[in-house]
Amino acid sequence: MTPQATVKKAHANTPELPVAHGDHHAPNGFSDRFAFGFVKLLRFFADRFFQKRYGHRAVVLETVAAVPGMVGGLLQHLKALRHIRDDQGWIAELLEEADNERMHLMTFIQIAKPTVFERMLVMTVQMIFYNVYFFLYLFSSKTAHRVVGYFEEEAVTSYTNYLEEIDAGRLENVPAPQIAIDYWDLPDGALLRDVVLKVREDEAGHRDRNHGFANAIGAGQEPGGAHNTFAAE
Repeated sequence: MTPQATVKKAHANTPELPVAHGDHHAPNGFSDRFAFGFVKLLRFFADRFFQKRYGHRAVVLETVAAVPGMVGGLLQHLKALRHIRDDQGWIAELLEEADNERMHLMTFIQIAKPTVFERMLVMTVQMIFYNVYFFLYLFSSKTAHRVVGYFEEEAVTSYTNYLEEIDAGRLENVPAPQIAIDYWDLPDGALLRDVVLKVREDEAGHRDRNHGFANAIGAGQEPGGAHNTFAAE
């Protein structure tokens, strides 16, 4: 993914950030309600387990978030081969999303330094979620993309809360790890807050694109990466 060009100052206040973190797709029909309920269930367990340990929450969050793009890219690749047609950039965008989420994970591993138990949890969650999402995508790709859209809505909310904790001084605004500085082209001296801003921007983009994909599939269209014209509602 191309690094974002704009770098926000570390002392900027959360309300000034240019991300529509309240954007929400209202569930419409059984598929949407199922996706929304499934994500809310995941959020419930995450809130109970991690509470306000946002760095550790991010490690597990990004482990899950890195799965859908890879699964969707694989299944769309096989579908394009079966139908002997071009995918219009959809596969590349899904794989790019997966790689972007992987970089989020690599970043927060250096920030949160997860315990052995949390690393075991990461492996377990990934194994379970991969299989669940794989079969969900086979059964209904629209529902699968809607799940990701709602999941990213929750991610944007979580990172907004993370920023608020940093702004309030309840979490230390530590130096950004070098992997984040290199990936997002951040300036020397960048801090944790700068990283969370970039991650939240990425998640908002994934949210809108996946809701757009679900809208397109629901309309009987084949979304195609950058050619996708079905904006999230």
